[in-house]
Amino acid sequence: MRKTKAKKRPLLPDPKFNDQLVTRFVNNLMLDGKKSIAFKIFYDALDIVETKKGDTEKTALEIWKDALTNVMPHVEVRSRRVGGANFQIPMPIRADRKISMAMKWLISYSKKRNDKSMALKLANEVVAASREEGAAFKKKTDTHKMAEANKAFSHFKF
Repeated sequence: MRKTKAKKRPLLPDPKFNDQLVTRFVNNLMLDGKKSIAFKIFYDALDIVETKKGDTEKTALEIWKDALTNVMPHVEVRSRRVGGANFQIPMPIRADRKISMAMKWLISYSKKRNDKSMALKLANEVVAASREEGAAFKKKTDTHKMAEANKAFSHFKF
């Protein structure tokens, strides 16, 4: 490699919960540099989660963190060319990549939902993911199934 590896910039914790993970999620949620709008969407979504949570004693932030951990994949398949054929090889995922994949899946599948506002869409997807259902959780299970199906090629690891 010619260039040195880029330094990780420190993230400022969010104003309400004082949590860096929330800021990271909001940065993924943000469009066109509109961070204050992204924060408003996220906080509104957590307020909706608070009303929908039912009889559990968890806070909305804990439910969101549970949803994130439920959506996090542990293995993924990567394409590798071996002897003229492409194989899907299951590989373990780095911790920071797990988190970013989970966030991106939660946000993208929230956008695809049929609800009124983005806050409502996000809240519904978070509640579904915390109960181990919903599109984002299905994406994780599909990824794991794909890795399990291609376990025979795991000796081609690079």
